[in-house]
Amino acid sequence: MNDIIAKLAKELGIKEKQVKDTVTLIDEGNTIPFIARYRKEVTGGLDDSLLRNLYDRLVYLRNIKARQEEIIRLIDEQGKLDDDLVEKIQKASTITELDDIYRPYRPKRRTRATIAKEKGLEPLADIIYAQQLMAGNMLELAASYIDPDKEVNTSQEALQGAMDIVAEVLSDNADLRKAIREYTFEHGLLVTKGDPQEQSVYEMYYEYSEAVKKIVPHRVLAINRGEKEDYLSVKVEVDEEAIISLIEDMVISNRQSIVFPYMQQAIEDSYKRLIAPSIEREIRGQLTEKAEEQAIKVFGENLNNLLLQPPIKGKIVMGIDPGYRTGNKVAVVDETGKVLDTGVVYMTLPNHDKERAKDYLKALIAKHKVDIIAIGNGTGSRETEIVVAELIKETDNQTYYIIVNEAGASVYSASPLASEEFPEFDVALRSAVSIARRLQDPLAELVKIDPKAIGVGQYQHDVNQKRLADTLQGVVENCVNTVGVDLNTASPSLLQYVAGISKTVARNIVAYREEIGKFNSRKQLLKVSKLGPKTFEQCAGFLRIPGAANILDNTAVHPESYDATIKLLEIKGYTLEDLSARGIKELQRVMDAWNLEELSATLGIGIPTLKDILEELKKPGRDPREELPQPILRTDVMDITDLKPDMVLTGTVRNVVDFGAFVDIGVHQDGLVHISQISDSYVKHPMDVVQVGDIVKVRVLSVDVERNRISLTMRDV
Repeated sequence: MNDIIAKLAKELGIKEKQVKDTVTLIDEGNTIPFIARYRKEVTGGLDDSLLRNLYDRLVYLRNIKARQEEIIRLIDEQGKLDDDLVEKIQKASTITELDDIYRPYRPKRRTRATIAKEKGLEPLADIIYAQQLMAGNMLELAASYIDPDKEVNTSQEALQGAMDIVAEVLSDNADLRKAIREYTFEHGLLVTKGDPQEQSVYEMYYEYSEAVKKIVPHRVLAINRGEKEDYLSVKVEVDEEAIISLIEDMVISNRQSIVFPYMQQAIEDSYKRLIAPSIEREIRGQLTEKAEEQAIKVFGENLNNLLLQPPIKGKIVMGIDPGYRTGNKVAVVDETGKVLDTGVVYMTLPNHDKERAKDYLKALIAKHKVDIIAIGNGTGSRETEIVVAELIKETDNQTYYIIVNEAGASVYSASPLASEEFPEFDVALRSAVSIARRLQDPLAELVKIDPKAIGVGQYQHDVNQKRLADTLQGVVENCVNTVGVDLNTASPSLLQYVAGISKTVARNIVAYREEIGKFNSRKQLLKVSKLGPKTFEQCAGFLRIPGAANILDNTAVHPESYDATIKLLEIKGYTLEDLSARGIKELQRVMDAWNLEELSATLGIGIPTLKDILEELKKPGRDPREELPQPILRTDVMDITDLKPDMVLTGTVRNVVDFGAFVDIGVHQDGLVHISQISDSYVKHPMDVVQVGDIVKVRVLSVDVERNRISLTMRDV
């Protein structure tokens, strides 16, 4: 275990003690959010992202350790294990290296080499491989291995069989494979071809090549998809003569031996027939794995920023799920998300009575004093927006509208969860409710949807689905626990992402809440079925109870720190009542002058925990999302045909990918800010500059109305 700890410390750039103590916490069953927030003294302040990287690498390295032990056991059972081999296995740092080492000892299917061995040709192969024979005639020597009963009828057949054995021995040589793999990666080209007569989105790859070591991740995934859809043929090309020369330099020990020409033949055959196809698969596998990790990372970052979009609180919202033939489904929800009214209007097709639809919507706006209309961006959205913009001008109410990304709304509305929530509504009406609610609180609503359906990634269907799901699960957990959850209003969908809480416990919490009316104290959680002390420890600090008797129950202060918090206030002449009633502003003014080291020693808590407590006391129940810029609300409508080059607009970043950022500028077609147009200075990755949800100023570079493409720039704006 010590070697794993040392390796993790080196990889992550942290101290070995930090790694050791963190691994202990993980092995004790603590969750990543809990460790990140409430065990900062133990970890040295490692954040959620680094902790998850540490956890992933810990699992990987432990798997390597287990694989090393398994290989040692398997080779030992064959009676072929020695100290040098054990040392080589223990030094291997990747699964690929271990597989290379184990390759000669792995039970083989029937190959040309195994057939040659069955024919008794291994001694002849040993003579060729040894390269010691300086005189004589190889055909005469091979004649002694002729055996018609074993289907060896000529000297040439005997020599061919022996060379087959040598070729396989060479292909199993771990050092040789490593050298060839490195040379191919360094000097190889990824070459793609397609039929120029066939139209597709992959046309740029119909005659394309790029250095293996330089190809960017999103291009690898595009090429893989094109190959999967049979538009592209793909191969890795490298100088064969150079590699064969490399192999000769590594394995030829005597060029004067009479076996030299046969070694050359075996080398060429080994490379072309056995090694090259295998190395090509490995190289492409490595490229794909790296590309998938990048795509998953991008998806995770985008999802994180989407989930942490600021909520629009205290507003009555009308959600509209646009449609054509079936009409627009409408749902009005109050400030808490409770459904007040629903209906259907028809206003998107030429034969629809738009005036009647407007009258109906205006009546709903007046009846419920609607503040904002949230329009889904799906089919019929454009026509709906035009009508809504018109009716806003005709109503006495101060109402705005906003286009909401409805990705995943249909997935949610058809789910068992939606059926359970709204059994009386049809699928489209549930979507309208979801659209309204995701404006009010994106996090609370979006956690009900499979993260993969939210649509803020690139090539998400082409990557390792388990790895993607695990990563996105971690992102959602981090977001939910960063914000905190109202224990008295949270759905089971939201609660199940709170540290330590399973789906079963989440349902039990809601059931208990329905039984008692509402929670008045965090301690009541211990009365929930299957929620024991360990789960309570993990989850309590992330659950909020507005209006609780103890104001600390509505903060991120963990119950284990309540005594220290109360003592802190007493030392400074305050009480919890002061905090909840009148003392917040005063505390904000005086806290910065307090001596933290002295207080830490007096209270018996670490400085990181003390700082977190002070932040909570400054603003109990704060929502970190409130500090972010609010979404852009509109009262008028624009069309792509209204856009002209050099127009400067304000927009919202909807998606960030490796090659740029897509920005919603209010014309129903996101514009692309290419990575080269994001900043005047060099940008390694768009995420270094922009994130999903950012409000940015952009200038129009060009508009292609026919192809529905908008090119934007953030430079010199």
